[in-house]
Amino acid sequence: MENDHEQKYMYDFACHEDESSLCRMELRLLLGSIPRERFVRSDRNVDPSRSPFVRGKLEIAFSAAKLEQLAQAASAIALNGETFKLRYIEAEGKADYVQRRAIERSVGAGFAGQADMKRPQRLYGVAWADGLWHLGRYTESEAVWLKHNAKPRQYSTALGTRTARAVANIAVPVPDGVRAVDPCCGIGTVLVEAASMGIAIDGFDLNPLAAIGARENLAHFGLPGRVDVADMRTLEGRYDALVLDLPYNLCSVLTAGERMDMLRSARRLADRCVVVATQEIGAEIEAAGFEVADRCTVRKGKFARHIWLAR
Repeated sequence: MENDHEQKYMYDFACHEDESSLCRMELRLLLGSIPRERFVRSDRNVDPSRSPFVRGKLEIAFSAAKLEQLAQAASAIALNGETFKLRYIEAEGKADYVQRRAIERSVGAGFAGQADMKRPQRLYGVAWADGLWHLGRYTESEAVWLKHNAKPRQYSTALGTRTARAVANIAVPVPDGVRAVDPCCGIGTVLVEAASMGIAIDGFDLNPLAAIGARENLAHFGLPGRVDVADMRTLEGRYDALVLDLPYNLCSVLTAGERMDMLRSARRLADRCVVVATQEIGAEIEAAGFEVADRCTVRKGKFARHIWLAR
């Protein structure tokens, strides 16, 4: 009855069709597992708030073929006087509103404690996947990235906060001991998302006004981070990961030669690089000395951003 599956965590997610490619690439790298239609099974215990697409994390404690067996397992959960709520998590299969509530009542009846639908002290989840019912603690995701839309410094062509957060996760799936850099940081959209997830990241930009804006945005949210004015082609040292969002507005049109210089500088600075561009430059990335490990495209109407993970 107790779960002995090595993939003890289940993450349910949702995304817009235009962001599906980005969502699945981020989840593959962040959770180290292939996403299914609505969920991912993983052996990685990751804060669900890291991904802008994850709704929550189910830590599977019990698995059973029948709901009655799961209800029996629930009776062994020691609530220690705390209130609880049980939520149906949509993984495999379909259940309408009436069916979801019936599943919750059936398993919830097994808990030896007081239910509280509004402000429970503990939240549990029940889901059907891989031919079994699963029960465990459920942690809801907090839309941290949404708060970052209220940056004091904005720029029209900057990455959206959801995209920036996903890019940071693709670059640094596991932050422990990792030192990252964004050498064309602009107003710091990626810096803010990375720093809010505990990723140690330095920022640089050739434009002094952009660097000032990035510092103000980090300070506004009380986040740490170094932002200096510099041309990435003159930077020295080594980083574990790098995010290169290539300039693409009318005031920053790059020649093919300049773009190659920046890609080669990225290769010199880090072995792992996430490149963001508005045109297809996969061949140039490889010519700069990288191998493309993964890629995706994010669309908004006719506008597209291409994202590569290069190593």
